[in-house]
Amino acid sequence: MISLKDIDALTFDVYGTILNWEPEIAQFLADWSAAAGSEIDRDELLSAYERVRQPLQEHRPTWLYPEVLSRTLQQLGNEFSLPTPSDKLEEFAGIAATHKPFPDSKDALNEFHTMGLKLAALSNIDDASFEKVTAAADINFDVVVTAQRVGAYKPDHAHFWAALSDLQALGIPKQRVLHVAQSRRADITVANAIDLKCVWVNRPGHIFGRTGHGAEASIPDFEVDSLASLVVMLKAN
Repeated sequence: MISLKDIDALTFDVYGTILNWEPEIAQFLADWSAAAGSEIDRDELLSAYERVRQPLQEHRPTWLYPEVLSRTLQQLGNEFSLPTPSDKLEEFAGIAATHKPFPDSKDALNEFHTMGLKLAALSNIDDASFEKVTAAADINFDVVVTAQRVGAYKPDHAHFWAALSDLQALGIPKQRVLHVAQSRRADITVANAIDLKCVWVNRPGHIFGRTGHGAEASIPDFEVDSLASLVVMLKAN
């Protein structure tokens, strides 16, 4: 097990780890399809959303995230023969700024700060959406790396090298950093590739980030089911 004596900083995947994004996306997609008289299974909609969004992020790395979301909904509309009026596209484009934290997130982040750890956010998001969602949640980080900042979306390694560079400037080497993430696809795979210690936050019932880009073969150093559990683990060892 890992303990506080082994680390000086935590880097975080934000959406899915700290922010509970799946239910709101699922609800939006379900309401959208139902309004058009179509009943599509929730998991089918979420899986299709993941499948469509990921290539857009990979092949259009400089698109800001609201554009990625808008284009994703357009493609889903084409795939499921659902209407995509401009107001719906605009609403979905802004959804990333509205997600709420998991119940344990804020207390856990405060605990990590109290432990003396530096906290870094690595997020596939634009600057404006990130600022809005973190301000609303009243959560703060010492280092912030967004897709807009580095011009790429994870699992591109640019997020990680930027965060590690910022932490190194604070006197914290990579060997003293633990990456914390729910997404095996976007995060655990990269942590494995660059030899960064990592913990998988395997939140029950969540499906994003479990497949693609070698996710199934990724190997976290540790596994917890919540950030609260990570607090307990760090305090116990």
